[in-house]
Amino acid sequence: QVQLVESGGGLVQAGGSLRLSCAASGNIFKINAMGWYRQAPGKERELVAAITSGSSTVYADSVKGRFTISRDNAKNTVSLQMNSLKSEDTAVYYCNADGILPPTMASFRSWGQGTQVTVSS
Repeated sequence: QVQLVESGGGLVQAGGSLRLSCAASGNIFKINAMGWYRQAPGKERELVAAITSGSSTVYADSVKGRFTISRDNAKNTVSLQMNSLKSEDTAVYYCNADGILPPTMASFRSWGQGTQVTVSS
């Protein structure tokens, strides 16, 4: 099985920064894409940022220019650098990975347990 473990969440003042990290482990043949999602109370889970193995990235409009996603393909890790944080960034952030499992070459989608990010005004 594939396990994703997030770290780096916490409480920060508005305007501050946090860096979230996620490490994937297990019997993985290849991870094609990794990303970060978030879910605030009363709202649906939304994509924050994603990155492919070729370093192509996408960002939600609300975080463009403030958040940066990066990936270490050799280590199967992904990070999200969050700068200029706003109160509306408060949410549970979830790491996601999509890839291929050996020996059947079946596809997988895994989620981390989530890490709380709270931004105070």
